[in-house]
Amino acid sequence: MKNYLNFETEIKDLETKLDSLKDPYNNEGISEVNTKEIELLEEKINEKLKKIYSDIDPFQRTQVARHEERPKAKYYIENLFEDFISLSGDRYYGEDKSIIAGFAKFENKSVLVIGQEKGENLEERLERNFGMVRPAGYYRSIKLMELANKFNIPIITFIDTPGASPTVSSEEEGQSEAIAKCIETCTKLKVPNISIIIGEGGSGGAIALATSNKVIMLENSVYSVISPEGCASILWKDPKKTLEAATAMKMTAKDLFNQKIIDEIIEESTGGAHRDRESTLKNIKISLKKNLENFDNLTEEEIILQRKNKFLQIGRNTGYTSKLDKSTGLSFKKNNINLLLEKVLNYKKILIGSATIIVLLVGLIYFL
Repeated sequence: MKNYLNFETEIKDLETKLDSLKDPYNNEGISEVNTKEIELLEEKINEKLKKIYSDIDPFQRTQVARHEERPKAKYYIENLFEDFISLSGDRYYGEDKSIIAGFAKFENKSVLVIGQEKGENLEERLERNFGMVRPAGYYRSIKLMELANKFNIPIITFIDTPGASPTVSSEEEGQSEAIAKCIETCTKLKVPNISIIIGEGGSGGAIALATSNKVIMLENSVYSVISPEGCASILWKDPKKTLEAATAMKMTAKDLFNQKIIDEIIEESTGGAHRDRESTLKNIKISLKKNLENFDNLTEEEIILQRKNKFLQIGRNTGYTSKLDKSTGLSFKKNNINLLLEKVLNYKKILIGSATIIVLLVGLIYFL
């Protein structure tokens, strides 16, 4: 049974009618399939989908990002990669089922894959904590990222979480430190890391694994510091003001791309990735291949600098760069005034040092 969002009522009615036309034997008085009517109805559904999805608001897009049937990390890992070997354990506490992680082959090259997994049904969602990662999941990710870094293996992460686990037990196990260490590990990687936000990218739970050289979003995914409901409750004291919150936070892929917070948007089929998984899978594969190839000719130092500059440039026109890249950003080159001041200070230190030595020598001679 298909799940429909509250703004898809017209689509639901049309698709219900379409299903009955495709299965005439369950309807009284109908004994054959009317192919012409089916084709006309399918065209009508496609037109209606295009019309609705061309003008959905930010909170409606958030609902699409949370759709129960939306492809999860497990689906992409199983269909994009070969020879995937899942690795468990964090060396600290235990096993977190909300993270799927391991080494695999992509286009005959070794990669580390880490995915935040929500689960496909209620039983799985409970087991995987609805994609809310606990400290053990972050520590396992850190362990594997350090291992990939050691053997020069690129890292790919699939982000899909409403946020990190907010339970008391997670806080007692050091949730904030685990997230901070995960971000720190990402910034120090000498290998390229690419993050794809496939659904929700919520709060520190997402950025812990999305501090990457390339941050990519699916067209109907969202990425924000807090959920619209949480923001509305804090700012307006009214959880019903979700649309105002979602609009103000600029959490959609288009808004974040315009602000240069993310690097690329991957197109989905009309109506969301769950309506045509194959086309979304194909688009992700093309994007991953292209972005990994772009890092082939970069040195370790250039990969680190590219990642640092990416985040330093957020909220400003340019970031800091080394002499390796003078075409963009602010370099560390000092102006003439700063150089002059530095020279004066250096000479001052030399003079003070010389005077101190002379005083000591005079004192020594006097006492001798």
